[in-house]
Amino acid sequence: MAEVLEVAHGMGGELVLRREGDAFEVIENGVFLMDTRNGESERLLVTGAADLLAAGARVLIGGLGVGFSLRAALDHPRVGAVVVVEREPAVIAWNCTGPLREVHGSALADPRVRVVEADLVPWLAGCAEKFDALCLDIDNGPEWTVTPGNASLYGESGVDGLARLLRPGGVLAVWSAGAAPAFTDRLRERFSDVRVVEVPVPRGEPDVLWFARS
Repeated sequence: MAEVLEVAHGMGGELVLRREGDAFEVIENGVFLMDTRNGESERLLVTGAADLLAAGARVLIGGLGVGFSLRAALDHPRVGAVVVVEREPAVIAWNCTGPLREVHGSALADPRVRVVEADLVPWLAGCAEKFDALCLDIDNGPEWTVTPGNASLYGESGVDGLARLLRPGGVLAVWSAGAAPAFTDRLRERFSDVRVVEVPVPRGEPDVLWFARS
């Protein structure tokens, strides 16, 4: 039986943090959103990108989640600074001072981390900063968005906009709960080097990661 730890009203509706055994779960509007049971593909999203970068890399993580990607970034020897963009205040609080901080060893307290409370898509549109890697995990995939407005991020103009935020040799990394062939084709039209990685999961089709580099 899952124990409800907290209920919050966020940008996307009702958010519930609950514990089931040793695992934490986040539910949005009654639909499972994320948990702490595995996180292999979320970690690989960052480590796979960072492996391609020089030391001191500046990394943006879109979507804090349960902190798996952030912890992986901080533990990677080539990452020098991390900007995390997360739109839900409750998710930030649960990771900063709440129960989720034990999942990643209080990663948000690391001085290399800057947290931005914002909706990623409009924030990126107005961003004047450049990054060595953009690691995006705000949806269940390019074809299964959490918020309808996020779909623009994966279209042709969205991909072009992301590419403009990358420093020379930078990497765009995207997480998905399933394949999206049209998105793969779109990346290959814009980037010279695109790698698609499937990560097996206990049930269902594999998670998919894209690593795109000019």
